[in-house]
Amino acid sequence: MSGANSTPLFACSRCFSRHPFEELSPGEQLCKECRGAFPVVKCTYCRSEFQQTSKSNTSSICKKCEANVKAYGKPTACEYCNIIAAFIGNKCQRCTNSERKYGPAVTCEQCKQRCAFDRHDDSKKVDGKLLCWLCTQSLKRALARTKQHLSSVDKHKHRSHKSKTSHKDKHKDMMKSMNSDSSLSDSQPQEKKMKMNPMQGEVDPNSSDHVVAMTELKETIVSLQKKLQQKEMELLSKDKLITELKAQHLTFTTEMRSEMKNKERMNETKFNLMNSKIQNLLKEVATLSKSAKKNNKKGSLAATENSGSGTDSPSTN
Repeated sequence: MSGANSTPLFACSRCFSRHPFEELSPGEQLCKECRGAFPVVKCTYCRSEFQQTSKSNTSSICKKCEANVKAYGKPTACEYCNIIAAFIGNKCQRCTNSERKYGPAVTCEQCKQRCAFDRHDDSKKVDGKLLCWLCTQSLKRALARTKQHLSSVDKHKHRSHKSKTSHKDKHKDMMKSMNSDSSLSDSQPQEKKMKMNPMQGEVDPNSSDHVVAMTELKETIVSLQKKLQQKEMELLSKDKLITELKAQHLTFTTEMRSEMKNKERMNETKFNLMNSKIQNLLKEVATLSKSAKKNNKKGSLAATENSGSGTDSPSTN
């Protein structure tokens, strides 16, 4: 049984023709004929795929993000998945809803970022791994490209050799290619690779990964420039504050030095005045002591003279 016959088919939502699920557009579920010449591109902000509806409008922003840009302005990077889709707060709407529904974010097993949410359901995991939304989408695209490549190889073999290969061999080849693609996606995030045509190895013109990467780089450059300007303004303000503090310190030190000098001068003058007063008082004390000694000598001489004259004179009785 061939892989093309075992692939389930799904109806287009417009013409109701049946096609493989990978050939239908996500969201509207339209086939290639109904889609026409309008490619399916990724939104620059939320990274979800959508189909351009007119040739005049070739914008890579979906309608929802376009309305959010008009309402809230340009978004910032989400603190969980780093997608530039945080219109309100620091989280994008996808991470906000997942956190409200499944709890706090956990580490993705592929990109090693804390942007995955554990749904507590093993059927939701991809190859038994707990992956974030970006890694899940990239791995699904890799698996879809692998299936398309295998189906085209099977058709080519069927036309050239007119023989059918066994289902087990195809399953083994598919698993080998899936493992190789998953190992490549583990070594390098699939979202940062360019879409390649599995048959020709050329760049897919309908891919918008390069536009998303350029937009991310521009947004990061703008944010880094803003941060650099803020840091420069902070440094300038700090330099101004340092110069002001230095000027204040200089004026304070000069005032203190002048005040200390004035106090030293006043103390010296007071000290000199006190010394002069002390010397004057000592001189006065010395003069007073000399005059007192002279007076004492005069008094003693007068007393001796009076006593001598009294003994020499005769008594009147």
